[in-house]
Amino acid sequence: MDLGGKTIVVTGAARGLGAAIARGLAARGARLALLDLTEDSLAQTLDACTAVKAEARAYAANVAEEAQVEQAFSAINGHFGSVAALINNAGILRDGLLVKTKDGEISSRLSLDDWRAVIDVNLTGVFLCGREAATQMIEGGAGGCIVNVSSISRAGNFGQSNYSAAKAGVAALTTVWAKELARHDIRVNAIAPGFVKTEMVAGMRPEVLERMAADIPVGRLCTPEEIAHACLYLLENDYMNGRVLEIDGGLRL
Repeated sequence: MDLGGKTIVVTGAARGLGAAIARGLAARGARLALLDLTEDSLAQTLDACTAVKAEARAYAANVAEEAQVEQAFSAINGHFGSVAALINNAGILRDGLLVKTKDGEISSRLSLDDWRAVIDVNLTGVFLCGREAATQMIEGGAGGCIVNVSSISRAGNFGQSNYSAAKAGVAALTTVWAKELARHDIRVNAIAPGFVKTEMVAGMRPEVLERMAADIPVGRLCTPEEIAHACLYLLENDYMNGRVLEIDGGLRL
């Protein structure tokens, strides 16, 4: 896919991976529809994209809410026409042990609210945005590409029942959609990042960051820009389909 002039939706674009991916796409000349919970939260990413002369607009939507997703994609279609690509990046964390004990007694359990919140955003949100994007791509008749953001935690990570389950689901959706949508000239791939030095991670204590990096064969955390580079590759390589690209520095959970 030649990204120049193509309309690309990026969810969770206000910060972290989403913002880095949006900047990378802007540098390629893409037209960007940036989604996050509020339009105000997208101001910094929007400014970075328009600074390199890219056309970009901000849209407010909770990806876990069907009506909001449908409304946002309808607005995008009205402004830009059919989307050519979707970066399904929006996600949250609500980590916790399934059952936590202290002195042999149950002290806490992973709450249903925390389970549902992560599944709703990280899995249902991917489904809803993917469905809207695929609908526009099929109706537009020009095909397209979807890149979902999974995680190496899809293999199962301590203290992440909800997150691991959601990200495993995202990887499965990627394979299913690649098979279903290929006849419409729509490719679907995913990225599974390892530990990435986003704003949230960078704010951890130095000793914690050192322990995290020590377990990674390349000896450091990934940068958001390296994930953005992988995303660009998946968009631009027209023979990549149905695969999950692990960007983890050699770390395997």
